[in-house]
Amino acid sequence: MKRTTENIEEQYEMFQILNENGEVVNEEAMPQLSDEELQELMRRMVYTRILDQRSIALNRQGRLGFYAPTAGQEASQLGSHFALEKEDFLLPGYRDVPQLIWHGLPLYKAFLFSKGHYVGNQMDGVNAVSPQIIIGAQITQTAGVALGMKKRGKQNVAVTYTGDGGASQGDFYEGMNFAGAYSAPAIFFVQNNRFAISVPVEKQSAAKTIAQKAVAAGIEGVQVDGMDVLAVYAATKDARERAINGEGPTLIETLTYRYGPHTMAGDDPTRYRTEEMDSEWEQKDPLVRFRKFLENKGLWSEEKENEIIENAKEEIKAAIKEADGQPKQQVTELMELMYEEGMDQNLQQQYDEYKEKESK
Repeated sequence: MKRTTENIEEQYEMFQILNENGEVVNEEAMPQLSDEELQELMRRMVYTRILDQRSIALNRQGRLGFYAPTAGQEASQLGSHFALEKEDFLLPGYRDVPQLIWHGLPLYKAFLFSKGHYVGNQMDGVNAVSPQIIIGAQITQTAGVALGMKKRGKQNVAVTYTGDGGASQGDFYEGMNFAGAYSAPAIFFVQNNRFAISVPVEKQSAAKTIAQKAVAAGIEGVQVDGMDVLAVYAATKDARERAINGEGPTLIETLTYRYGPHTMAGDDPTRYRTEEMDSEWEQKDPLVRFRKFLENKGLWSEEKENEIIENAKEEIKAAIKEADGQPKQQVTELMELMYEEGMDQNLQQQYDEYKEKESK
């Protein structure tokens, strides 16, 4: 049994295209992206890093509510999304707001989601659902969405994201097993940033990789360098093509790292991460790595990046202003949205009480 397990684990070597110095180490796997597409991918990563920095500042100012930092995970998040089509369906976790934005969610709505405003959960014209707060719940939902696409004959995929903590949930196994049994066009992303909220991945599972958990569901599994945007893109594109060709779902584990806390709600990563570990992963920064690659190809410059940074700051400033300008959310509005038909006596009494308070 031990030999069987070891043989399985050995098959899941980390897939990589760019090393930490931005050098190509896997020429055969290089995706066919134009110079313009490579630049656009970097633009999105730089923009998202600035968005993260500004969101943290806005949270500290009390202008945003719940926020989960994303710095360090840009390659995993945006490399995967770049391989998708607009008609593909996203079921994100709470850290995956950047994918929603690049999928078409207006930036001001992303801020409203953080503020807890119901308008921030209205995905008009965007093939997506609101970010899932319950860890792992989106995985079973993804299996259902993917099966629905298959039954309607759509050439699209359902894609979901969770962290390594999500892979410890029962929904993780149930969702993959269901999707595998029905050969549903789904892609399950586990962004392994090593600590879930605060528990090391080694204490969450005896398995050497999360990718190998695909074996039990009878689906494809791959472990990818989550700091290498080209590797993530290539793995996602391959998984998408196999899914729409009827070859079933894929589990993709991206080895990544969040530089900030789990959320801005009081988490202190210094209690469970060492300075040495932080420093080690900072050397693998996805933006630095991809920047070196592009500069070597003559496709990037400091001037270009500064222009993107300034543009991002202006757009973020306008978006938060628009979000702040939305009418204040009322409790009665939430109740009206929740109940399509009449409320029972107790709820109606509460509704009337809040309506009276709000009218003053």
